[in-house]
Amino acid sequence: MPSLVTTPAREQHLNMDTNNKKTVKYRGGNLKCRLQCKSTQDNKAEGLCFEEMSQWSHSLERLLASKYGLKIFQAFLKSEFSDENLEFWEVCENYKKIRSSFRMSSRAKKIFKRYIQAEAPREINIDYKTKELIRRNIKAPSAVCFDDAQKVVYGLMEKDSYPRFLKSDIYRTLLDSTSESVMM
Repeated sequence: MPSLVTTPAREQHLNMDTNNKKTVKYRGGNLKCRLQCKSTQDNKAEGLCFEEMSQWSHSLERLLASKYGLKIFQAFLKSEFSDENLEFWEVCENYKKIRSSFRMSSRAKKIFKRYIQAEAPREINIDYKTKELIRRNIKAPSAVCFDDAQKVVYGLMEKDSYPRFLKSDIYRTLLDSTSESVMM
């Protein structure tokens, strides 16, 4: 996941790939500038290209299926202080992969406490009926016990944050910067 860290020397890191820790110096601190500079570097080194980025505008599903699309969308949501829905969606995707019933039970309780219960630290916006269904489901957790909430959250992202992302300066700047490198 992207890691935006401010250091005393006003250096900022934008880590688009956890295996590739590069430090880049920036003047100013806006996310758009950092992503644009990172995109230019990654374009040459790691294959973030105009074709892939333009596919992100076709559907939220395509955006989330892209390694970099997911990370850039998350960085955008963090800049708006609204990344809990995407975080919850990702946690649910990972939860579905758990095979151990003990781990599943433990993880289900943690997810409930972090995202579902009233006054949760990263509470998502879902209706009471869905919350109660999850409360019952986690008593005997299965891979699908968060599916209803995950669908609600996906729908919220699809109708609200995803269209904002596509209209954002961040996405437009990245798309423009990659299209310019295609023309060169």
